[in-house]
Amino acid sequence: MALANRYTEELFEAGIDEAGRGCLAGPVVAAAVMLPPDYVNEELNDSKKLSHKQRLKLRQIILRDAMSWSLGMISAGRIDKVNILNATYEAMHEAIDGLHIRPDYLLIDGNRFRAFEDIPHTCIIKGDGKFAHIAAASILAKTYRDEIMGMLAQEFPHYGWAANKGYPTRAHKEAIRDFGISPQHRKTFNWQLPLTLFD
Repeated sequence: MALANRYTEELFEAGIDEAGRGCLAGPVVAAAVMLPPDYVNEELNDSKKLSHKQRLKLRQIILRDAMSWSLGMISAGRIDKVNILNATYEAMHEAIDGLHIRPDYLLIDGNRFRAFEDIPHTCIIKGDGKFAHIAAASILAKTYRDEIMGMLAQEFPHYGWAANKGYPTRAHKEAIRDFGISPQHRKTFNWQLPLTLFD
């Protein structure tokens, strides 16, 4: 069953989502996607419900079919300075600002957002499983961030980022215990807590 392609009647509506907010390391990445008003693709879904292969296939389709798309990325260092919530807003704003078509309306995955300029918006909880353009944004944010973490894994091989993408898996937490944190870790996290408290 195809996801809804519009929340409003506005021609230029953009879907916004992020990836990496719950990670211990690496950037937070946001995507903004504007699909044609009558667009239908029954394969589009929340990126978390898709396989890696499905996400990569859909990314190529999204890049081909989108009216406009853009990414925003905020580093671990910036996250430490402004906190993860504000960094997420900044990444989303960067993505919106990069669209080559100015949207008339923004549809945000989740329940919180800081308004961007004078563009009206609505937050939709689990919106990436309800609206096609948010699902498309979730796929772009996820796949591009995964690739960034794969590249960072080559520079910092101890933490298993190629597999865990910076999320707090047990292997990642044990590597932090054994090797300490890297420049890509979010240092405002309380790293001194025992591993058992993370599980």
